[in-house]
Amino acid sequence: MASSKSSTPGFVFSILIIISFFNFITCNNQHILSSCNFDAIYQLGDSIADTGNDVQDNSSSKFARLPYGETFKKATGRCSDGLLMIDYIALSAGIPFLDPYLNKDGLFDYGLNFAFAGATAMSAEDLAKWNVSFVPTGISLSRQLDWMFSYFNTTCHGNKDCFKKNGKALFMVGKIGGNDYNYAFWEGKTIEEVKTMVPEVVETIKQATKRVIGYGATRLVVPGNFPIGCFPVYLTKYQTNDATAYDELHCLKDLNNFSIYHNDLLQKAIAEIKEEHPDVIVVYSDYYNAFLWLLSKGDLLGFDPTSLQKACCGIGGDYNYGLSSWCGDPKVPVCENPNERLSWDGVNLTQSI
Repeated sequence: MASSKSSTPGFVFSILIIISFFNFITCNNQHILSSCNFDAIYQLGDSIADTGNDVQDNSSSKFARLPYGETFKKATGRCSDGLLMIDYIALSAGIPFLDPYLNKDGLFDYGLNFAFAGATAMSAEDLAKWNVSFVPTGISLSRQLDWMFSYFNTTCHGNKDCFKKNGKALFMVGKIGGNDYNYAFWEGKTIEEVKTMVPEVVETIKQATKRVIGYGATRLVVPGNFPIGCFPVYLTKYQTNDATAYDELHCLKDLNNFSIYHNDLLQKAIAEIKEEHPDVIVVYSDYYNAFLWLLSKGDLLGFDPTSLQKACCGIGGDYNYGLSSWCGDPKVPVCENPNERLSWDGVNLTQSI
């Protein structure tokens, strides 16, 4: 799967964001993260990074069957046609793909993946305080941290040993928080209503990052949110005839401004963490502008210019996404060449990004 086609500009761009903040020397080969000398990678997050926890927990999950994983020729539990960004990061670091924590037969020598499709930053109980009742997984960032620390408590010989081991690892704290907002929007809340949730979501991510540092992590990446106004799911849900609602890339401006608000608060939180822990490297990974760059250069990068905002696996409307018929449902088609698309199922990305 690590073909030249997999090493797309989108992948390289995301890696270079991380490298530029770490100030490590990049190598002119596929393994540009190998100079960082990571012994392991630990991933927290949602469907953007889940390599199989959801399907280990629920074998009937739609992610457990084709067309998910069709580029692999089999479903792997990833919410995509093939590889995820964390897979590319592992490849670049010279580390095997991360097995999901819930796979008890997995190889955990080089790290673990705790990400879970549909996961939220806040707990279901905290979301209920914001009148968000639709939380389908019930897996929060706190739950993933409990898994992580349970693992460390059984593998480390005391805090000193944990600090030594984890000091050589890369910790990915997210992407997380997007589903907190997704569930609120899908319940009909307005942007202004959901905006009031953002400080608490960001504070949850901040406290989680500090907990990870408390277990000896010295190199962490905390990604921001995507420009959700560019994604088929939101372009479909909030489609309007008002041309002024869209920007030059045909993304919904108000929703993208919402993402900017989240990302601004998150960057401030990261700055506060860095002040408290000057010896720890905490990197903000700018998924927002990375995605906009890809979208703006899509036709030059080999993506289908007529389908940049259309789901590959989906049906209906201008964006090939149906609010009632989803990828994995019977009779929902898949595009001929996922490598030419940014969006896999309207929410998640293809492996080409």
